[in-house]
Formats: sequence, structure tokens, C-alpha cells
Amino acid sequence: MSVIYHICRREEWEAAERAGRYAGSSQDKADGFIHFSDATQVKASAAKHRAGQSGLVLLAVDAARLGPALKWEASRGGALFPHLYGALPVEAVLSVHDLPLGRDGAHVFPKDFS
Repeated sequence: MSVIYHICRREEWEAAERAGRYAGSSQDKADGFIHFSDATQVKASAAKHRAGQSGLVLLAVDAARLGPALKWEASRGGALFPHLYGALPVEAVLSVHDLPLGRDGAHVFPKDFS
């Protein structure tokens, strides 16, 4: 199984759970797709795009459940990043973890995160 990751505000995810789908953050909506990262990219993405932000959650998503709406496209430094052109169905989310800030201001990822 291929797992990809998305970081969003807890209240955005709670609204998505009620609705059955996550339409993305305001930045995702402006870009026309939901931004994801793979396991090797997500920590750098958090540091670059969510630095200092509290109240975030890390979504682990089964990429296979997203179908052809998921595209791997060149982004930062030419690396391929997963972008979802459509809403994320909540049933594709494998787990949700709080992403607190550590004393150093960096996000603290779950212990079992690779």
C-alpha cells in the first residue's frame, strides 16, 4: 500500500469528517488541487509551509483509494509530489495524528512515523 500525507488544521478535518469529504485548505483551493507529500517529503513540507502553526493534524491516506484524480507532478526541485484533483473521501484516510509544536518550534511527528 502506498501511503501519502496531508497536513491541515484540526477544525478543517473535523468539518470534513462531518461532511464525509475534505475539499482542501484555502491554499489547496487556490491552487486547484489538494497538496500531499510522501513519507520522505512531509517533514520538509511541514517546515516550509506550516512553520510555527499549531492545531494541525497529519492525515495518512491510502493513495490507491484516490484513483485517477491523484497525479504525481514535479514541484520543489523537480521532485514528484502527489496532488489530488478533487475532494478527499474520509474513508481513504488511514489515520489522523496531532502534529504539535515542539519546544524548538518544529512540528513533532508521531513516534512510529518513518
